[in-house]
Amino acid sequence: MAASMAAAARPLRRAFRRSPLWRGLSRRPFSSEPPPASATAVRDAFLSFFRDRHGHRLVPSASVRPRGDPSLLFVNAGMNQFKPIFLGTVDPRSEMAGFRRVANSQKCVRAGGRHNDLEDVGRDLSHHTFFEMLGNWAFGGEYFKEEACRMAWELLTQVYGIPEDRLWVSYFGGDPKAGLDPDLESRDIWLSLGVCASHVLSFGPQENFWEMGNTGPCGPCTEIHYDLAGRGGAPQLVELWNLVFIQHNREADGNLQPLPQRHVDTGMGLERLVAVLQGTRSTYDTDLFSPLLDAIQQGCGVPPYLGRVGAADEGRTDMAYRVVADHIRTLSVCIADGVCPGMSGAPLVLRRILRRAVRFSTEVLRAPPGFLGSLVPVVVETLGDAYPELRKHSAQIVNLVSEDEAAFLASLQRGRHIIDQTLRRLGPSDLFPAEVAWSLSLSGNLGLPLDLVELMLEEKGVRLDSAGLARLAQEEAQHRSRQAEPAQERGLQLNVHALGELQRRGVPPTDDSPKYNYSLRPSGGYEFGTCEAQVLQLYTEDGTAVASVGKGQRCGLLLDKTNFYAEQGGQASDRGYLVRVGQEWQRRELQATLKVLQRRANTAIRKLETGQAAQKTQELLRRHSEGPLIVDTVSTESLSVLVKVVRQLCERAPRTSVLLLSPQPLGHVLCACQVAQGTTPAFTAEAWALAVCSHMGGKAWGSQVVAQGTGTTADLEAALRTARAYALNQL
Repeated sequence: MAASMAAAARPLRRAFRRSPLWRGLSRRPFSSEPPPASATAVRDAFLSFFRDRHGHRLVPSASVRPRGDPSLLFVNAGMNQFKPIFLGTVDPRSEMAGFRRVANSQKCVRAGGRHNDLEDVGRDLSHHTFFEMLGNWAFGGEYFKEEACRMAWELLTQVYGIPEDRLWVSYFGGDPKAGLDPDLESRDIWLSLGVCASHVLSFGPQENFWEMGNTGPCGPCTEIHYDLAGRGGAPQLVELWNLVFIQHNREADGNLQPLPQRHVDTGMGLERLVAVLQGTRSTYDTDLFSPLLDAIQQGCGVPPYLGRVGAADEGRTDMAYRVVADHIRTLSVCIADGVCPGMSGAPLVLRRILRRAVRFSTEVLRAPPGFLGSLVPVVVETLGDAYPELRKHSAQIVNLVSEDEAAFLASLQRGRHIIDQTLRRLGPSDLFPAEVAWSLSLSGNLGLPLDLVELMLEEKGVRLDSAGLARLAQEEAQHRSRQAEPAQERGLQLNVHALGELQRRGVPPTDDSPKYNYSLRPSGGYEFGTCEAQVLQLYTEDGTAVASVGKGQRCGLLLDKTNFYAEQGGQASDRGYLVRVGQEWQRRELQATLKVLQRRANTAIRKLETGQAAQKTQELLRRHSEGPLIVDTVSTESLSVLVKVVRQLCERAPRTSVLLLSPQPLGHVLCACQVAQGTTPAFTAEAWALAVCSHMGGKAWGSQVVAQGTGTTADLEAALRTARAYALNQL
């Protein structure tokens, strides 16, 4: 039977492997039935189904800002917040440790990083940077394949009323190279539920085997697809729901081992489900987007949205509709979750999204200034009931979007002026200099997307020096790779098998309650008491449990209790030391002596640094006349002295914003800055330092008023030019 199914599947492999874009005029329904419930009702029906009929606990959506997961720029799947359960690292005393069957609607962003749909948004009728993922989970074998498939089929066919003959399913057909047999259990479950045998197809690991990463939990998956064509011709299949059965662990050597506990992880995109249920061929034609499209038409006075793509979309008007509608949703959700447009990482991606939206709204839709901010209330009205943080932060979202939109429009105006000035110096056949284009780009001073710079030049009939631009981009990439910090050494971490073995042996979790026993010193620091503990197990560096270790050998220790904080939520773990009981008097005596010496040394250092800073402050004031800006270099031996110089300068010249760089050995550079009171809210010290330190391949940290950072460069003048240009652009 499996062989005959595989043969029948061959003509449809392409349909499954490349789910077709919903093309043509999108506002043509494929069903004569009246449109069903709204997107809100569809979402509520999903959650109510799993809570009321099948006893699932509803958990709120996690923030789109990942917590303690440096591998992600944004949360991009419903399973992200449950990774500790899959990896076996969940705190046994946490609320999550008690999860058995849960469901939710998760906010997801796919822009930047491995999963990046940004440049595809607008070009077709299905891509989004923000979407909602409906999901249900079963942890620790609470239920597995049969119940998961049965619940999914029940929801789709009985609750949502999707005709059974429009649904197809795929299952894992095995992988002989990896020694994995076909998932015939899933196949038989679908057949027992009444799925037509010709609609049950098998595929290989590329389509139907899910993996978290190069290593870690993984397993076969079965997917439910919807046929857009129905009985009208060849199947046009789009994926609706993916059910993953996590039962293996991919080891570092590539081998698969069975997991101590099995889990179910499912995900279904709300936007696509709503499009199917509302009888549209595009997610943009659902009531998740139609209020935004109507608001765009009213605000810009352009012709109505018609859902055209490609050559049929003259002037790219419909593409601009889709870009603006998608991006304002992403911006609103991200800002509500604390991710704001910035200069690196996720904030930089969000800045690009905002500027792409501004570009299409102003260049294509001819939107008036402040238009993007006016769309935020429409997003809040559409999504605010499901995600209350949108209503709570709506005013802040409007202000941030409007401020960044105004700043980008000002940059556009300056960019046009620079282009005009440059063109007046060029001959008729000269290429536009790559260095000037680079200075206008996101990698330079004004932050204009390079494709926008090329478009502005194309409108003037001028060609860009593309070869020179490619050379500059390559040099920038090489510079950043040279300046990249070496990867931090990771401590010993027990894998899911080692943790499972401890559970089987009945070893209790380490008691970390002593970490809360601390006192606050007069200086503001924290003082922790000692903690007496028993060593329960020793581990070698590769995670192997051993009975003993030799002198000088690095190892890991499992204790029955600890006063250390573990690394989690983005916070680094504590560092310290252990001594054998009986030697405590030596440690206390030494510690008391060291404290006295440290206090004396700190007092002397502070006096010395304050004097050095005063001298350098006077020198800088002599070099700079009174004005809104001081950007300069100064010789200091430490970041502490540099910060004191900046502080003293701002005390002496309170209306002046200051940024200082201090060259160090081997090309390293220290940076400190402070923004004067009364400057524009968009001009923050943290963003200023980040712009300069990113240029030097480094990092920065701070607040709106003061910030500091580090970097490495052989061209201090270029860093100073970046600092001045950024500040003048903001002022």
